[in-house]
Amino acid sequence: MHPMNSEQRTFPPVKKERKRHISQDEIHTSRQHLCPLGPSLPPPPSPGPTLEEASAWAQSFDALMLTAAGRNAFREFLRTEFSEENMLFWMACEELKKEAHETMIEEKARIIYEDYVSILSPKEVSLDSRVRETINRSMAEPSPHIFDDAQLQIYTLMHRDSYPRFMNSALYKDLLRSLSEKAVEA
Repeated sequence: MHPMNSEQRTFPPVKKERKRHISQDEIHTSRQHLCPLGPSLPPPPSPGPTLEEASAWAQSFDALMLTAAGRNAFREFLRTEFSEENMLFWMACEELKKEAHETMIEEKARIIYEDYVSILSPKEVSLDSRVRETINRSMAEPSPHIFDDAQLQIYTLMHRDSYPRFMNSALYKDLLRSLSEKAVEA
């Protein structure tokens, strides 16, 4: 058998990309905005919490989640438990709710689905079958609130499961100690 020369090789025809309503730069920016750091990078620098803020986190999970510093500290803890995808999913859903442009809603919903809902994703979040089926049916015409039930499930999971461990973690206790020492020095 003789090897084929380059003139005898046949390749499938190249398919032309259909025109998109949004540019690849917009998609890239969208993906970065939904998950700007990826799963393995540290959270973005933000102003550190005050001692009062960090102390309030022990009173309420909502207080923790309302501040960027609280979300970043909790996300750092979730990373140590290999469950950071829960926070990333929750934050991506919050960003989707702010979107008004239909094409961007569709693109962001697709990215969230592929990154966190698809059973093929390595960052899949734990959702019950009813919620997953509802999302699957709604993906044909996604809205900014397509993931609301899923987001609530993940929020509840983080609140009931991870939050108590965060409150007892060395990470949180060290943060409080550090903030207390800074307050004394000031």
